[in-house]
Order: sequence, then structure tokens, then C-alpha cells
Amino acid sequence: MDLTSDVFIKELESLKEPGNAQIQKMKIFSLAKRYIDLPVPEVEKLLKSDAHDLRVGAVAILDWKARAKTLRSIEKEEIYHAYINNHDRIDDWGLVDRAAPYVVGGYLFDKDRSILYELAKSKKPMERRTAIVSTYYFLRKKQTADTFKIAEILVHDSDMYVQKAVGSWIREAGKQDIDRLREFLDVHASTMPRITLRYAIEKMDRVARDYYLAMKTRN
Repeated sequence: MDLTSDVFIKELESLKEPGNAQIQKMKIFSLAKRYIDLPVPEVEKLLKSDAHDLRVGAVAILDWKARAKTLRSIEKEEIYHAYINNHDRIDDWGLVDRAAPYVVGGYLFDKDRSILYELAKSKKPMERRTAIVSTYYFLRKKQTADTFKIAEILVHDSDMYVQKAVGSWIREAGKQDIDRLREFLDVHASTMPRITLRYAIEKMDRVARDYYLAMKTRN
């Protein structure tokens, strides 16, 4: 059977049933894994759909492709461009978080990363979230610099979903470089959004959490 977007849509329709949205999402992820060989142009058809479930399926397929150990360089580039060129369709945090770490971060790991700094300055919140979330792949490879640099750009972001991502990602970077996290917080704790601060200090000891929260309170 030839793998096409239409075949994926029909199979997804057969899986739909009223009930828990989380269960439905897991079904989509499972189905997407079986469509890992769906040609990228067909994935892009799903990504351009107005149906959210189909876009969830599309980013999940891109993610499974990006994680494949046998992925060739040309395929990495193809799925990366499918994500970047259709970012207007990747318009909520769940879609970003599913694919950005491996599709974007994985592709850029051994390349120029300036596109992330461009995205960090975008007017679109989900493009800004992509900028920071993509650095997850770098963190897996023990590289924290880009996470903190992009967080510097986004530290006063007005969007809640960007704020949460910044706090979460510098927290994870801090697990590898606690001194750098403390330096970041010493500068920004008093002025950064409270939700960003709370996410950033979540894994610190009680004394450190109280110290940085007090800085915020005094401001």
C-alpha cells in the first residue's frame, strides 16, 4: 500500500471515538510512528490542514523521522524545511514541543544556529517558543550556551507559553551548569515574569528558591 496523506487521514478517522483527548493524542502519535516513511510532501499536506488532529499527526511524523538513527543528511534537511516553511501551521505549544527539539535542534546541531536567534525575535509567539525549545537537543549533547543566550532575548517575553518555556529550559540547562543559571537569575530574577522565575527555580533547594522569589517581591 502506497503511503499518502489521504490514507493517513482515513486511518485516523477510523480511530476516532468520543472520550479522553489525551488518549486520542496518544493514538495519533502511535499511528504517526507507523507512517514514518510517509514522503515529506505528503506530511506537508497534513500540516497545511485546518484540522488540528492532522497537524498533530504531521508534526509527530516529522518527529519520528528526525529521531530515526538511519536518517540521511538530505532527509534531515527536508524535514527541517518542512517545519520552518510551514511554521504558520505550527501554531500552538504542543505542536512546537513535539517536533522542535529533534526536527529543528537536531538538524542545526552541527550547523549555523543563527535562525534560532531570528526566531527568538519574531513577532509570533510560537516561533519564539521554537527558538528556545529547539535547544533541548543541544542540552542533550551537554551544550547550554545557546539556551541561556536565547533566554536572554526572551526573558521579558509577554506571551505565557514563551515565558513557561524559557523558565523550563534554563532550569534544565541549570542541571548541567548551576553557576550559569544562578548568574542568569542574579541579573533577571527581579524583573522576569513570575511564572518564568517559578519554572526556573523549581528544582533548586528551598533557600535558593526563597532568595530569588524575594528578589522578585522587592521589585
